[in-house]
Amino acid sequence: MRLTLRVWRQRNAGTDGAMSTYEVDGISPDMSFLEMLDVLNERLILEGEDPVAFDHDCREGICGACSLVINGDAHGPERTTTCQLHMRSFRDGDTIDIEPWRAAAFPVIKDLVVDRSAFDRIIQAGGYVTAPTGAAPEAHATPVPKPDADFAFEHAECIGCGACVAACPNGAAMLFTSAKVNHLNVLPQGAPERETRVLDMVAQMDAEGFGGCTLAGECATACPKGIPLFSITGMNKEWLRATRKAGKR
Repeated sequence: MRLTLRVWRQRNAGTDGAMSTYEVDGISPDMSFLEMLDVLNERLILEGEDPVAFDHDCREGICGACSLVINGDAHGPERTTTCQLHMRSFRDGDTIDIEPWRAAAFPVIKDLVVDRSAFDRIIQAGGYVTAPTGAAPEAHATPVPKPDADFAFEHAECIGCGACVAACPNGAAMLFTSAKVNHLNVLPQGAPERETRVLDMVAQMDAEGFGGCTLAGECATACPKGIPLFSITGMNKEWLRATRKAGKR
């Protein structure tokens, strides 16, 4: 395959960026998207040019590091992570636009790499339990109803990639935050912090500068792990309950 790549190049958050055009040839349809970028970077290095900076780690769809907007879609045309997107999703001769996540709370570090530490601070605000658990408990030591366990596992699948923010027209982080809140709040171990968790994490989310949620639904469509939109409404109910309870104290 021969492709034309239009790649966002930006030295750092304090400088202006622009799209640069590159031609790549000999790309196998079985390559992953990141392997295709590796081919481009190998050529750029041999030519004495600065390689394109992009984020990656596991390359197995687990870590959520590979954050790219491809032809206007977070993670590209398939509902998967960028590292699991293969070049057979494109055609020979295609022009592909590659950009970083676009959100005020995700400043560009360099080229396609953005700073997603805002997510870390949201988790730090309430994504923990104070109940002493010691070593890993026996699986059946704490009975959890199967619907609750399924609900928790569904939300625990969130890998924090940020595709929800990149896809949202408002740059909101509600799907990510709700996944973390709902994952812990439904389990008995998370019950002691149930009210403070949702209040603290939502407050931190707002402080980070993410946009407001209007339930456009683009976040759930872009999520590679299928976190459902009703996760947000569930967190909203938790937040209202906690707000009312705090107001009565």
